Amino acid sequence: MEDMSWFGVRSIFRHRPLGVYEERITIWKARSTDEAIERAEAEAIEYCSYLDEVEYAHFSEAYRFSGDPEDGAEVFSLMRESNRPPGEYVKRFFATGEERTGSL
Repeated sequence: MEDMSWFGVRSIFRHRPLGVYEERITIWKARSTDEAIERAEAEAIEYCSYLDEVEYAHFSEAYRFSGDPEDGAEVFSLMRESNRPPGEYVKRFFATGEERTGSL
């Protein structure tokens, strides 16, 4: 029997009435990346069934992490090549001004 590992899986959803996309990260104990994504995709479809006019964008990516979840555990990581300086990188990919976030 293969060892089980924890995976963080990021999935994308479209909320049509709100005109927004949502990124959700869920964690799964699975034997492989493929199994974790398969389970996350099944949950994504179920998640959409509870919400009006929300669709799964059929995009998920997984990150295998070592150990068990605990305070401060890294559950997802994605690396992207870029020559942009940090401020430009964040503005281009994460803080575009179109996010729905609370203010501090």
